[in-house]
This record gives sequence, structure tokens and C-alpha cells, in this order.
Amino acid sequence: MKEQQKKIVEKYIKSYNDFDIKGMTENLSENIIFENISNGNVDLRTEGITEFKKQAESAKQYFTQRKQTIETWNFSEPKITIEIDYKAILAIDLPNGLKKGDTLKLKGKSEFEFENGKIKTITDKS
Repeated sequence: MKEQQKKIVEKYIKSYNDFDIKGMTENLSENIIFENISNGNVDLRTEGITEFKKQAESAKQYFTQRKQTIETWNFSEPKITIEIDYKAILAIDLPNGLKKGDTLKLKGKSEFEFENGKIKTITDKS
């Protein structure tokens, strides 16, 4: 089970890096809940595969390149937590002062919770 879940997470991350929404959503539950937490605050939450796809398509416009690199794995049924190194090049100016062409670098964690062989929740923390 652990090895299968690891492969699913690796495919999700590779698809994310490749801007491949179809690949990202292949192993997600229809009722997927996605949350992005920044500095302890939930700044984005989607519920259901349709909302997730819409958000993922929208997010593609922000970057010309993006790459999540998995640094560590932690397995605790039914959840997998990965620590990531994130690097992206902006395609647009952001309200926080970052400009098109700037490089965004973050360290964070992503938690994937599974149910019936599919990802049912994703929580990104930075």
C-alpha cells in the first residue's frame, strides 16, 4: 500500500511540475479537498474535483516554470507528508511586489490523505 501511495504522490508532483492537470487529477477522489495554508492561514480551499481542476487551470497562468522537489517522506496511515523545495518563475506581477520574471523560492510541506486508493485531501503548507 505504502509503495502504491508513494507512486501516486510522485505522479501528482511530476504532473504538477509539467502543468499537466489531467495527470494531477488522475488519482484524486471526486470529493477531493485541497487547502493551501500560508503562515498558518488557509488562503485557498477547494472542494470537489471540478473546483480543483478550475483552480489548477487558473494557477497555470501565474508561472512560466515551476518545480516541486521532494526532500523527505513521512508515512503515517492514511497520510503521507512530504517536505518540498519549491521554485517557480513568475509569468505575472503579484500584489506582494514580486514581478514577472522573478524567481519564487519556498520550503513547505504537502500532506496527502488517502481513501480507497485515491487522494481525498491535499494540504499544502508554507
